[in-house]
Amino acid sequence: MKTKVLSVAMVMMCVMVVQAVKPQKDFNLQKFAGKWYRVGLAYDSPGFERMRDKVKISMGIVSVMPSGNVNLTMWEALTGFCMLKFYQYNKTNVPGRFTYYSTRHSIVKDITVVDTNYTEYAVVLKYKNFNREYTQVALYARSPRTSIEVMQKFKAFALSRGFPRTSILSPPPAENCPAS
Repeated sequence: MKTKVLSVAMVMMCVMVVQAVKPQKDFNLQKFAGKWYRVGLAYDSPGFERMRDKVKISMGIVSVMPSGNVNLTMWEALTGFCMLKFYQYNKTNVPGRFTYYSTRHSIVKDITVVDTNYTEYAVVLKYKNFNREYTQVALYARSPRTSIEVMQKFKAFALSRGFPRTSILSPPPAENCPAS
C-alpha cells in the first residue's frame, strides 16, 4: 500500500512540475524564426559527462512552415567534422510548445521555449514527454556570444529545474562549423 501511495505521489509531483513550466507568454513564432547559436547546455543524462569536453557551440536555423510546424537545421561540430542535422518540430495547441520524434532515442520529445526576448536569447527546455523527466535545457543566442546576465539567467533556470551545477556548461566556439 505504501508503495502505491508513493508512486501516485511521485506521478502527481511530476505532473505539477511539468505544468509549472510554461512557454514564453504571447510566444511569437515568426519573431523566433532565424539563426540561433546554442551557447549553453544542461543535461541530466549520465552519459553526458564523458561527452562534455567535446561539445562546441552549434548553429541552427529555425524556419516556420505554413502549417505552423518548424524545421530546424542544425550544424554540430564533432571531432574532425561538421555534422548537419534536420529536425521537424510539430506545433501543439500551446504556442511555444512543440513535439518531435527523436530517431536517436525512438521516442517523442517535447520542446518548450520558456523564455526569449527574440533578439538576444532563448531558453528552451526539452523533455521526453509532458509527464516525464527533463533531459536538457539549452540557451540559444543570436550570436556566438551572450551577456553574463543572460548566462546567469540560464544557469539559474537550469538549477531551478533540478539540474546539477556540474551538468551546466558554456561550450567553446566551433571552428568552421558550418564552413564560412
